[in-house]
Amino acid sequence: MNSTFVRPLGFYIGGFQSLPYSQYYFLFLSIIYLATLFCNFFLMVIIMYVESLHTPKYIAIFTLSVIDVSYSTTIIPKSVDAFLFGSKFVLYETCLTQMFFVLFFSAMESFSITILAYDRLISICFPLQSVTINTNTRMIRIILISACIPLMVDVVTVYLITRLSFCRSTVINSYYCDHGPVFNLACNDFTPNWMAAYFGIVTFFCVPLAFIVISYICIVSALLKIASTEGRKKAFKTCTTHLSLVAIFYIPLLAIYLTSWIRLSVDTNTRIFNTSLAATLPPLLNPVIYTLKTEEIMVEIKKIFKRKIAN
Repeated sequence: MNSTFVRPLGFYIGGFQSLPYSQYYFLFLSIIYLATLFCNFFLMVIIMYVESLHTPKYIAIFTLSVIDVSYSTTIIPKSVDAFLFGSKFVLYETCLTQMFFVLFFSAMESFSITILAYDRLISICFPLQSVTINTNTRMIRIILISACIPLMVDVVTVYLITRLSFCRSTVINSYYCDHGPVFNLACNDFTPNWMAAYFGIVTFFCVPLAFIVISYICIVSALLKIASTEGRKKAFKTCTTHLSLVAIFYIPLLAIYLTSWIRLSVDTNTRIFNTSLAATLPPLLNPVIYTLKTEEIMVEIKKIFKRKIAN
């Protein structure tokens, strides 16, 4: 570490500087955040309240809702505070803390969707053994193990930021303390940070997506062996909800990463706008899709409302 090493007091959130009326967009994000909290807490209460939903599948869905709330909370409130109330300065330690939790919960979002693919795989490809293979205890164990991996990787990723010197600009070209825009401000070599970023993309997004694709190849193969057309349709219907989640979460991310890899020139505001929607819309849509498209949940909601009306 040489004499030119500079650790700033903090950073300035500089995204959307040239975008007119950006405050309206962040007002929109505020509404999304409140709706996200309501929808996810509603789904969590239903799962907790109804004993018949205490199964591996719904443990995974409950975990996804917890992650959705946490992921949104790490990004939206501070972004709204910065762009609606002008509080754009973020202390160095606070910035790194936000960066860690955003990296962690985005990885956990990906892993949670992958765990739901695993649940579908076991249920459809091994229907007779699914009860013994996929128990509540095993599901909890899988979730805990999946949390340990991003925890360790993201600690190292954020630690590498502390080795960087910021002797020029401290204005982050994003709407929060985004890992890539932060290390790109460094004066010294940030190759290790760049490698950590790509390792994270491959480990937490590419590998889970590959597992999901392989899972559905196996699922489709199993479905084709079902003699009854009605049985085949019923089994595939249970997968459509999960496939919706996969599309909503991974397609925007793939678009963002592909434009980065092929070095396609994208307007800064467009890039930030796309990344913000990719990070904030899935946590809102996940519980809505699972509530509306899952028969067991809709049946239980109707029962609860009927009891309330009867009382």
